[in-house]
Amino acid sequence: MSRNRSIFLLSLGCSKNTVDSERLIRQAEQNGLHFAENADDADIIIINTCGFIADAKTESIDEMLAAAEKRKLGEITALYVMGCLSALYREELRAELPEVDRFFGTSDMTEIIEILGGIVSPQHLHERTLLTPPHYAWFKIAEGCSRTCSFCAIPKMRGRYISEPVGNLLKETRSLKAKGVKELNVIAQDISYYGYDLNGSSQLNDLLLQLSDLDFHWIRLLYAYPQNFPLEVIDTMRERENICNYLDMPVQHINDRILTSMKRGIGKDDTIRLLESIREHNPDIRLRTTMITGYPGETRKEFEELLDFVREFRFDRLGCFPYSHEEHTSAYANFEDNVPEEEKQDRVRELMELQEGISEEKNRVFEGKTVKLLVEEVENNLAYGRTEYDAPEVDNECIIEVSGSNIKPGEFHMARIDESLAHELRGRIVTEKGL
Repeated sequence: MSRNRSIFLLSLGCSKNTVDSERLIRQAEQNGLHFAENADDADIIIINTCGFIADAKTESIDEMLAAAEKRKLGEITALYVMGCLSALYREELRAELPEVDRFFGTSDMTEIIEILGGIVSPQHLHERTLLTPPHYAWFKIAEGCSRTCSFCAIPKMRGRYISEPVGNLLKETRSLKAKGVKELNVIAQDISYYGYDLNGSSQLNDLLLQLSDLDFHWIRLLYAYPQNFPLEVIDTMRERENICNYLDMPVQHINDRILTSMKRGIGKDDTIRLLESIREHNPDIRLRTTMITGYPGETRKEFEELLDFVREFRFDRLGCFPYSHEEHTSAYANFEDNVPEEEKQDRVRELMELQEGISEEKNRVFEGKTVKLLVEEVENNLAYGRTEYDAPEVDNECIIEVSGSNIKPGEFHMARIDESLAHELRGRIVTEKGL
């Protein structure tokens, strides 16, 4: 039905969602389907929704309402909704939004391609049309999650954890290399668990060694669950030059009562021992984490315990979210959302103000040093890039003067850092040719 019509796909939410959208686009293109750059030029709109927390749900719903209005007015011929929010609330959404022609879950690519008038091409299953800049890509090594964190509905959205076989992942890397990808960002809902469902133990390190043998400039690890994290990965990181000295490990809290209530499977002492061991194994590593404030029943004393922990441990990168009381989670079923919203937000601000001071101090160590930089964007006489210690979209930006230089996005250069702020480095290029 769609071969002569253009499609606009709006991909919302996390990097895992982005990968799903990229695979869908590639399959559609293999069937001769065409995509528009914006919704106003499209005949068909597909929205890949996020349903993780309230703000993400609101964004997804707002976009669905806007697209539904276009469908009602006849400005588009079809509207399809897919992804996490659709998986959780399909029936409710169908009742509220009759303008949507069809709702799909998170694993319905075959059905979506068929309703667009195509068929899934098995030989292209591990290929993607990138929505990121061409020099980096998200690399999803597993689907779903088998953890039972009380605040999270991901297992209901995406099912139990399924590791992608190594052979399939290596096929995907070949396709990404052919597209010019230089930075591979390894992701899953939980990379620590990779391989457990295949043979009962983590295979993350074995996979990482094989990826390191390929000719990528940078390989970065994100979203490692603390429980059962394989420490040999940190040794491999230290030994292999193309594996970034960087790890994203969401800790969420440090108080034992809250960690138990969250069903994290690891307490305060073991968490601290793990984090200290990671730094002992690789003193050059930069650790990123995520915290939640205002979890049901969180007292001021428990929050101050979290503040003291962050103050003492001094994470290199840290993000924080106010607790979101989400349906389909055990916390929603078992606890009252009894920390006022204003108090949640105040605690987020207090924690992030503390972290800002830590980040500012940590960035000062770069002043006067020369670092390797991946250029993301060039505008006027400035280049915007990242070091190996910074993941795309969430971490520090490095702003470099490039007046008179022929610097291009996707190139690696050496840069001397002259100035630092809490979330920003500034300096100048010292190599004219890309590395």
